[in-house]
Amino acid sequence: MNDEHPINIPEPRMERYNPHAIEKKWQDAWEASGLYKFNEDAPGEKFYALTMFPYPSGNLHIGHWYANVAPDARARWLRMRGYNVLFPMGFDAFGLPAENAAIKNRTNPATWTYANIERMTGQFQAMGTMIDWSRQFATCDPEYYRWNQWFFIEFYKRGLAYKKGGLVNWCPKDQTVLANEQVVNGHCERCGTAVEKRNLSQWYMKITDYADELLDFSDTDMPEKVRLMQTNWIGKSVGAEVTFDTPAGPETVFTTRPDTLMGATFMVLAPEHAKVADLTTDEQRAEVEAYVAAAGRKTDVERQQEGEKTGVFTGSFATHPITGHQLPIWVADYVLVTYGTGSIMAVPAHDDRDFAFARKFGLDVVEVIRAEGAEPMAEDAAEPYTGEGVIVNSGEFDGLPGGQASIAGIVEQLEARGIAKAKTTYRLRDWLFARQRYWGTPIPFVHCPEHGAQPVPEDQLPVRLPENVEFTPTGQSPLKLDTEWLKTTCPVCGGPAERDTDTMDTFVDSSWYMYRYLSPDYHEGPFDPAKDPMMPVDLYTGGIEHAILHLLYSRFWVKVMRDMGLTKHSEPFAHLRNQGMILGEDGEKMSKSRGNVVDPDDLVREYGADTVRTYLMFIAPWELGGPWDPQGINGPAKWLSRVWTLFTDDKVTGPAETVSEADLRFAVHSTLKKVTGDFERLSFNTIIASLMELTNTLVKAKRAPVFGTPAWDEALDIFGRMLAPVVPHIAEEIWAARGQDGSVHTAAWPAVDEAAATRDTVTMGVQVSGKVRGQVTISKSATQDEAMAAARENADVARFIEGKQIIKEIYVPGRIINIVVR
Repeated sequence: MNDEHPINIPEPRMERYNPHAIEKKWQDAWEASGLYKFNEDAPGEKFYALTMFPYPSGNLHIGHWYANVAPDARARWLRMRGYNVLFPMGFDAFGLPAENAAIKNRTNPATWTYANIERMTGQFQAMGTMIDWSRQFATCDPEYYRWNQWFFIEFYKRGLAYKKGGLVNWCPKDQTVLANEQVVNGHCERCGTAVEKRNLSQWYMKITDYADELLDFSDTDMPEKVRLMQTNWIGKSVGAEVTFDTPAGPETVFTTRPDTLMGATFMVLAPEHAKVADLTTDEQRAEVEAYVAAAGRKTDVERQQEGEKTGVFTGSFATHPITGHQLPIWVADYVLVTYGTGSIMAVPAHDDRDFAFARKFGLDVVEVIRAEGAEPMAEDAAEPYTGEGVIVNSGEFDGLPGGQASIAGIVEQLEARGIAKAKTTYRLRDWLFARQRYWGTPIPFVHCPEHGAQPVPEDQLPVRLPENVEFTPTGQSPLKLDTEWLKTTCPVCGGPAERDTDTMDTFVDSSWYMYRYLSPDYHEGPFDPAKDPMMPVDLYTGGIEHAILHLLYSRFWVKVMRDMGLTKHSEPFAHLRNQGMILGEDGEKMSKSRGNVVDPDDLVREYGADTVRTYLMFIAPWELGGPWDPQGINGPAKWLSRVWTLFTDDKVTGPAETVSEADLRFAVHSTLKKVTGDFERLSFNTIIASLMELTNTLVKAKRAPVFGTPAWDEALDIFGRMLAPVVPHIAEEIWAARGQDGSVHTAAWPAVDEAAATRDTVTMGVQVSGKVRGQVTISKSATQDEAMAAARENADVARFIEGKQIIKEIYVPGRIINIVVR
């Protein structure tokens, strides 16, 4: 393996560990030798390891380091295990920050972005990663976003991209539409401006066509929390639509519990519902209109949060389809116009939200489901019964089991009477795809007065962003003002037309980028189909905050690619793992405003990259994260200095030790076995702990007769290889100093000697009359006589049995040695 990338840099041996003298040297040597350039024809099973690419903000922060160094260590380990590892990196480069910077600094977003990419690439390289930079790209490269446009047109042809009018979230400062997920507490996630609701015609992606398939996680291994978040976001509900007569015409509501129909005592409409105005009486109009306006300033997420329910009576009533009872019609913002039909039948006796609403506004509560053997619901009941129970107070349905056992039969009867029909609904809405921005992929459509919206012909792609544009303080997209760019011709009739001035949501950029790494210079399509066997990504790592945005959109995108015949795979990632977050020293999320930000560049200048890498893997379980401890990094720094001395200093100082060859080989091979398993499990903090513990043993062994023996040489060789994924620079320097060929990073991961890793002895506590007084190490196969003799010879135990009568000796192999005295 080591002949493939020869590296030979003779250096005089340093007496003290100096990371600054070795790290840049080895980074340059690795790059010059092409050590990390992925060769798809190289031997070994392929492994595609990918970490979510960053936005080129200008600086890598400590969170970037935390997200990247541990996956880098594992990718290195896999390579040493014989896998042919692809580990690429690029930049998710479109988005509002560049546009806002352009407005603020009077610069072109491209200039700002590419300068940041250059700086951040250098920072990544200083991290000492095995990234194959030959595959780097930025999503703002025209050759990349050309394929965004190509995909958009292909999706349009398949009926998956369409334009329609509707209520959208509008940021008045950034002058753009926001998806629900981009609105936080009623404000734009980027600039903090209060979001408004506007009725606009927008482009959408029909992700809802894949709702059921997105609920199937059988082909991807994702953390349970991510699966749950996506499942809840898709929100599949099976039930029935029931029709009620109202003064404004029939109104159909969706319910997952049609077995509770007889318990409906009022109806609730979403504030945006089309019938609200017609159902509102003159006496209630002012109150209803004020409520509707206030609801429009809230996001769907805010409206679904727990808290006191609000609402207002319209003044109108609906007719119950079975009893004929008049049910008051209310408007309340806990009902969403985007879910079901935008209206509900409220059954307060058996729904938490309806119950809270009814109690607040003094509405009727009628029990129609009762737990087996329970007493009737009291008039002053403090909470609803939400179980399945038995149906009561429902005429012909009385006595039937509630819930799934009877719903299908009940719906069938209601359908026969024209009252209801079976229905499945989803919380998931189609992907709002267009943004009124400049710095994004231009939507490849033109608008002709005669032929309407027409896709740009493929041979005219990419539709490039104009470079010399003028940004206005209002944030309005300069594409609307660039007449030269805006004016074009219709591809159907050749007459005058205008380009679409919207750009794509930047989540399209990250929906398929993992395919582009396979063939970044391919010009005949988004990627070379011959590279499809590299997919799916074997291990994808990144933050859980992307669970219902990037990760869900990417899964949708790849399923469409599969249906287009571009890939054979249904999922982009075989395995997904999320890292935690590094918090400030104060335990809060790092931010400049809190003054708790840690700059990794400063740490590298002070300690070196290997020390920073070590501390970030050691600080906490990788999937959990934790607060930064400014003193904690000193421990890894001291450890690496000890490692350096262990390998480079031949002097033996300190008291003699009694580490035997068997002891040393046990320590090395048991550690190797544990570290190998921990790499499999992504348990990075325990890897560091094990390596530190082994260092202590090796320091002792250096003062024992085993020093200089073949077992000692084996120990240093294995230990050096175990260090390589974690601290690549010092490991490479030590490897070269010991006269080894090639690079340690192409050396094989050592094999565990199971016999050496298994002790044939056991250390046990010795009790005297039930109290532990000492411990002995004996053979696992020791007889009772041998065990008791060893116990009596132990100096600590002997003190407590001297001069006493031994009346009983108890020995349970591997568990108990107890000497009972009197």
